[in-house]
Amino acid sequence: MSVAIIHSRAVLGVEALPVTVETHISGGLPGFAIVGMPETAVRESKDRVRSAILNSGLEFPARRITVNLAPADLPKTGGRYDFAIAMGILAASGQVDGRRLAGVELLGELALDGGLRKVFGLIPSIQAIARDRRMVVLPEANREEMNLVGHEGSRVVGSLADYVVHLHGGDDLAGPDPRQTSPACECHRGLDRIRGQQAAKRALLVAAAGNHNLLMIGPPGSGKTLLAQSLARLLPPLDSVEAMDVAAIRSVSNVRGRCPSWFCRPVRSPHHSATSPALVGGGNKAQPGEISLAHRGLLFLDELTEFKPSVLDTLREPLESGEITISRANYRLRFPARFQLVAAMNPCPCGYAGDPRHECRCSQDRIDRYLGRISGPLLDRLDIIIEVPALSHAELLAAPDDDAAAEPERLREEVATCRELQRRRAGSLNSELRGEALEDACRLSPELKQRFVNTMEQLSLSARAAHRALRVARTIADLDGSGEIRERHLLEAVGYRRCRILQSLLR
Repeated sequence: MSVAIIHSRAVLGVEALPVTVETHISGGLPGFAIVGMPETAVRESKDRVRSAILNSGLEFPARRITVNLAPADLPKTGGRYDFAIAMGILAASGQVDGRRLAGVELLGELALDGGLRKVFGLIPSIQAIARDRRMVVLPEANREEMNLVGHEGSRVVGSLADYVVHLHGGDDLAGPDPRQTSPACECHRGLDRIRGQQAAKRALLVAAAGNHNLLMIGPPGSGKTLLAQSLARLLPPLDSVEAMDVAAIRSVSNVRGRCPSWFCRPVRSPHHSATSPALVGGGNKAQPGEISLAHRGLLFLDELTEFKPSVLDTLREPLESGEITISRANYRLRFPARFQLVAAMNPCPCGYAGDPRHECRCSQDRIDRYLGRISGPLLDRLDIIIEVPALSHAELLAAPDDDAAAEPERLREEVATCRELQRRRAGSLNSELRGEALEDACRLSPELKQRFVNTMEQLSLSARAAHRALRVARTIADLDGSGEIRERHLLEAVGYRRCRILQSLLR
């Protein structure tokens, strides 16, 4: 056989596209050419493949070799095609039976000694191959990803020589073991005990129960960062479907969370110097940004007003749609971005506006410019806005209550129960309610509806802000065990839109 066809996969964003590796061996001066829009790492595979074949005890043909990566207009990046190219050469030169490679996709980077190295971004590829009902052979180092997906047609192998032995009738290759997908999520452990801040802790509970966006405003040292970390620990672990979505993004980005479990919710906290591409994604290789890395988890923006206004405004569309579409000259990609936004900021440049124990040194004009860095449309997309006042020294040094140790576990159970109730009722969390689902879940009595309309008019809130207040009221009612929204639930939800510091900007 002088022509061999091997199948592989390319990753573009979080999508895996089929790639056909065509290998032709012909007479003439010895040469090795790779065509089909290969980037530098793919072109350098020629040397890796040659050394791997020779060091595996196999013959590298001293003839003219042409490898075509089809489709030709799809950019090829990374070393994931090494394994397929090497097997194409061996099949085209008759050293292995190419018919045994039909219906099998190969992914892996070759070491010079013939070993297979780990490849990043394999989870979307394995998922796509499973949907196409094909087999795939991966490096042994990618066993964890194989186990997570659990595709029955996936196998792992340690080296090129081992796979050749297998094709010649050797031992079978190891398949997935779904029982050992990942260790249990331990992110809920070590919940910090928060002194005081009862109103803020109540807002945290509501935000966690309904997956609502939250903004905390307060002086330095009032505990805003600690509250955000506590909110992250209140969130329940990912279910199997959510974990697979998050794992695909982590895989293509080569990013893992602090917890070794794939079922741990991501928490991202970019520095305020982050650029728009760093936040929303893109770049030369079209990588997911921070908002996609926080998919199904929490995005914490500390010192919110220190971010550039143009960077913050890029969050407006994904906060509504749950995804981000990146259009560039050479690609157009869609990344999932259904995250919970938690932000913290000071009330003024010096940080002490409204603090009775410190004198604010900022003029009103300077404060207005400082707060004006956050646009009205972005504030409109925040469900809960609260003030976090500074604690007294007596509150900081107060001994914890006897029931404080059991409180975190109780709150986590409340959040998990409330979320399960929302999914049973509408198929989604309250923060994701839209259209008819929002009307059905948030029905108000005629009297309560009129009071709500009057309140919204007095506060000059937009239709979007009114809908978000309704969603928060629905969550408060769920926490209260009420089947319908009552006046106290609505008043609490509206109270979260009446922050004294930003009330003028919300109008």
